[in-house]
Amino acid sequence: MSATDSVIYSVWDSVAWLRLNRPDQMNAMTNGLMQGISAGVLKVQEDPSVRALVITGQGRGFCAGADLNQVADGGSPAESAGKPTADAGADYFNKALADLKNCPVPTVARVNGPAAGGGLGLALACDITIAAQSAFFVATFGPNLGIVPDMGTTWNLPRRVGRARSLSMALLGERVSAAQAEEWGLIWRAVPDEDLDAETAKAVAILKNSSPDASVRIRETVDAAMDNSFERQLELEMEHQAVLIPKNMKAGAKAFLEKRKPTFDGSRKG
Repeated sequence: MSATDSVIYSVWDSVAWLRLNRPDQMNAMTNGLMQGISAGVLKVQEDPSVRALVITGQGRGFCAGADLNQVADGGSPAESAGKPTADAGADYFNKALADLKNCPVPTVARVNGPAAGGGLGLALACDITIAAQSAFFVATFGPNLGIVPDMGTTWNLPRRVGRARSLSMALLGERVSAAQAEEWGLIWRAVPDEDLDAETAKAVAILKNSSPDASVRIRETVDAAMDNSFERQLELEMEHQAVLIPKNMKAGAKAFLEKRKPTFDGSRKG
């Protein structure tokens, strides 16, 4: 199956969709699938009409993590010709996660089923994570595979749920239900399965009508806050405002006074 087959890319009404397309394998990650994610993000970068990106899984799972059939056969899903596993992982797996994390438009993970191992990392790499109540999240790396959580999991987990819960998830490998994930702040929202499409559409409707420039700067500013001093964070906010206030605020204020939704410039962060 090619990278194109492994991930279905489509655009509808200014929203790009990446559908992981290995349903018989619960959308387990291979080099081809990860290349498909990177290729999809590149298409978003090249298409200025796209205002938001949604990633989801085909079938009953979101993503089961790395394809362990390849590992059991003596290979690795992160291997490529003549390269050590770690180097190849950076080429395909890490690149796909970095591409998604740095996408020029806001991103939504529509978690339609289990998000396990690297699938957890994929779900957390998006700006907003919405899950069906039947979905669950599990960090299988340590107890099941004897490895460190990867796919950005060790970066995103503590930022979302703190050290105690991060270590417990990683060391014990217990399933966290979608409802528990929402309560912890691991995800934005858990909804009844039949409401997943409607809730995703609600979030996407806001994002696609927002300023892509402002959305990406919000992401960057929130992420930087974990490492910045308060004073530096104040400075960073003002650096972004210096660009966004003249670009967007007049339109926003006018729309507010006229009791209507604003229409923002669709240009992206320069």
